[in-house]
Amino acid sequence: MEVRVGTISHIYKKIGVAIVDLSDTLQVGDIIHISGRHTDLTQKVESIQIEHQNVQKAEPGQSIGLKVNGNVREHDIVFKVVE
Repeated sequence: MEVRVGTISHIYKKIGVAIVDLSDTLQVGDIIHISGRHTDLTQKVESIQIEHQNVQKAEPGQSIGLKVNGNVREHDIVFKVVE
């Protein structure tokens, strides 16, 4: 099952980081699925940054920097995979 946790608002392609506006809680170790018209990527959350500071957990309403292991695009939807 998947729960929507946010939307990608910006991409930094050179460093492989997506800015995600969260609508639900996300933490390091979660498995996420990023989905869009040209995107289908599943990965483990390795690190989360807020204002260039590493954090273990982020809450709804926050914008986070998320390292991504593939090509993603603005407006792609981020889902958390839950058992």
